[in-house]
Amino acid sequence: MSYTVYILYSNKDKKLYVGCTSNINGRINRHNTGQVTATKYRRPLYLIHTELFEDKAEAFNRERFLKSLWGSREKEKIKMHWLAQTK
Repeated sequence: MSYTVYILYSNKDKKLYVGCTSNINGRINRHNTGQVTATKYRRPLYLIHTELFEDKAEAFNRERFLKSLWGSREKEKIKMHWLAQTK
C-alpha cells in the first residue's frame, strides 16, 4: 500500500494544510465537503503538492517535518511556486 503526503491551499485564509493518507482522492473529497474539522471552515481547498511513499513510517515522518518550523520554509516555496503557476 502506498501513502501520499499532501499539501492543501485554502483560498479563504491563504494558509496551507498538510496531511497524509492512503486514499488521496477520498481524503480530498472529505476535505472539500466539510467532513474534516481542521479544514471545514477554510474551503475551498486546492491540492497544490503531493509526495508518494511506499513506507507508512516514511510518509508520516515527512508529514511531521512539513508541519515543523523548518518544513514551513519548504511549504512556503511550494505555495509561492503554485501561486505563480496559477496566475
